Amino acid sequence: MASRLNPYLSFRDSARQAMEFYQNVFGGNLTLSTFGEFGNPDPAVADKVMHAMLETDRGFTLMASDTPPEMEYQPGNNIAISLSGDDADELRGYWKQLSESGTVSMPLEKQMWGDEFGMCVDRFGIGWMVNIAGPQA
Repeated sequence: MASRLNPYLSFRDSARQAMEFYQNVFGGNLTLSTFGEFGNPDPAVADKVMHAMLETDRGFTLMASDTPPEMEYQPGNNIAISLSGDDADELRGYWKQLSESGTVSMPLEKQMWGDEFGMCVDRFGIGWMVNIAGPQA
């Protein structure tokens, strides 16, 4: 397998719900492992997600975990995920689902560089940028 870059998201107690939401948006196979499954019997973290990975048929991979209580957690301000391409219908579908119940900071609309572009923060505090490539001259 070649090296690849994957976004890794950190949550505080909502990794399972977030990853199930993203699986609903993008489809694919979601695997989840809890801290308890890896030998941590502490009831505060045993059922929390130690590692999750979503792999989609379109080639997207998204990873996540719950941040244990003893570790610092700063939601949403340290990562944004970019979705880009030229399949306008597919990307608009992702945009619709990701921005629903979230906050749109820049509407998905044509920009001065010719592409459609928008930015939002989903309901889990994760920033998304969607870029739909404009027609090539």
